[in-house]
Amino acid sequence: MKIKKDDMVVVIAGKDKGTTGKVLKAMPKENRVIVEGVNVQTKHQKQTRTEKAEIKHVEGPIDVSNVALYDAKSKEIIKIGYEVRDGRKVRINRKTGNVID
Repeated sequence: MKIKKDDMVVVIAGKDKGTTGKVLKAMPKENRVIVEGVNVQTKHQKQTRTEKAEIKHVEGPIDVSNVALYDAKSKEIIKIGYEVRDGRKVRINRKTGNVID
């Protein structure tokens, strides 16, 4: 999976199409990511002895194929490639060849 935690991504399909946000959690086994402010779901919290009942808004997971990495400098979607540099596998921007992380 090419998307990692703390990456800025753009949603390219679904009800939140066009929304940008930071990846809060990446789940490679399920091929899903949780993005900040995307796929917000309503959860009803029951009252307990220590907490009051409330309605929470929580981000749900979306498929990784529905997001693309976003470059804040050029303000466009970028495609990711891999290269081995100095004996380390790094992610690169396919268009410019710059190292992403």
